Amino acid sequence: MDTDELDPIKKKPQKKDLSRMSVGDLKDYIDELKAEIARAESEIAKKGKAKQGAEGFFKS
Repeated sequence: MDTDELDPIKKKPQKKDLSRMSVGDLKDYIDELKAEIARAESEIAKKGKAKQGAEGFFKS
């Protein structure tokens, strides 16, 4: 495992200039953001299950 994977990500992504985007591009951008949110929520769920498993193991 690379030690860089252990460091928290502190850098915020730069905001896009939405005023230069067409309506279609804005809708595509929203779809991309929704997909990224779903990916993050999936990762949170996986980590929650792992935590529950560990807590159950140590309670026994």
